[in-house]
Amino acid sequence: MQLYNTLSADERAELIDEAGKQRLTLSFYAYAKIEDPKEFRDNLFIAWNALDALGRIYVAHEGINAQMSIPAENMDAFRETLEKYDFMKDIRLNVAVDQDDHSFLKLTIKVRHKIVADGLNDETFDVTKKGIHLKAKEFNAILDDPNTIVVDFRNHYESEVGHFKNAITPDVETFRESLPIINEQLKDFKETKNLVMYCTGGIRCEKASAYYKHQGFKNVYQLEGGIINYAKQIQEEGLESKFIGKNFVFDNRLGERITDDVVSQCHQCGKPCDNHTNCANDGCHLLFIQCDECKAAMENCCSTECHEIIHLPLAEQVKLRTGKEVGNKVFRKGKSENLKFKLSGELSDKPLATAPKTDIRQKVKIKKVLLAKAEHYYVKAKIALFIIENQELKVGDKIMISGPTTGNQELILEKMFVEGKETALAKVGDKVTFEVPFRVRLSDKLFKVLG
Repeated sequence: MQLYNTLSADERAELIDEAGKQRLTLSFYAYAKIEDPKEFRDNLFIAWNALDALGRIYVAHEGINAQMSIPAENMDAFRETLEKYDFMKDIRLNVAVDQDDHSFLKLTIKVRHKIVADGLNDETFDVTKKGIHLKAKEFNAILDDPNTIVVDFRNHYESEVGHFKNAITPDVETFRESLPIINEQLKDFKETKNLVMYCTGGIRCEKASAYYKHQGFKNVYQLEGGIINYAKQIQEEGLESKFIGKNFVFDNRLGERITDDVVSQCHQCGKPCDNHTNCANDGCHLLFIQCDECKAAMENCCSTECHEIIHLPLAEQVKLRTGKEVGNKVFRKGKSENLKFKLSGELSDKPLATAPKTDIRQKVKIKKVLLAKAEHYYVKAKIALFIIENQELKVGDKIMISGPTTGNQELILEKMFVEGKETALAKVGDKVTFEVPFRVRLSDKLFKVLG
């Protein structure tokens, strides 16, 4: 009985590319009483692993919180696995606005004390007395009411790239931090104002609305299904989007565009930009916003210190971080004195630029075949080494070098060497070297672009 992943993220990505089948990114949650979360978790893993479902899921005695990637052809079967449980029958699945077959590359289901770390004592208030749910059209209408106060219940790195107009955007790193801040900030308006709240998919507002009603707020509302569901509804119904910018998401996409407005800046140079990345130094991994120019110059690093570290031999890099707690993993923090153009707290509703038209699924639409994995990169000479594992490689071929940090870089192969000798053809088993105008990492793969 398999209850854990047996493939690495790179191996899973390769299988997804080879299959060439569409996947859907979605999220859902449900508060319910689960007697045995461990047994519930194991049963879900067995059922979902059989359907090639991937994602990050938390289960607890209080319910389930899931962000997932499902093969489109398996959606009916996936729904059947949910409807085995009464509390998930007819559950709303928030399907992503932008799809990416690589949004999740592992199936991770964890048992937690709570499905959202809210820091609340549920015994002190009635969690079932929630706020009024609003659909997109209703939400737009109440935002136009001058008696409304709208609050963003997400973290600083989420609201910075996109938010509802005139929203209060607390400068916090966790959901639990925002609760007492908002309570204090709005204490004089408990009976007179409409307290309207929103978050990514709705789960944070489910309990927060009940908490604020317990605190004495009379008119409490929440966006049903969060920003994800709002974006879907405004598209389907042709409504005005009062959300501007990009919706931050907790998967490999790091964001899905709601409007063409760019409301944030590159944290390094100040140029309008809303593309998040993680520092390439594994001893840092800071989440920050970086434009293409700074990405190229800094090689995905957040600082000159980290840039110097990634060029050290791997053994020295490991030695530098030995014994140190790496606290900036993936979505944590995102603040640093090195990030001179970082914004948080009170954010402007004025767009800084218009985003270029891009297709987030472009890498899936490009037909390509995997040839090799990176073996080495000679930094000073800017030479990459690959060992051909599949098919032949010829001078003149259009190739793509792809990886989680490198992204998808395409170029025409103009010259290459096999065993130190210039050649026009490389076969399976050959060690190939050629010049590459960007840093290649050991996690990168070499593809031949077809057609």
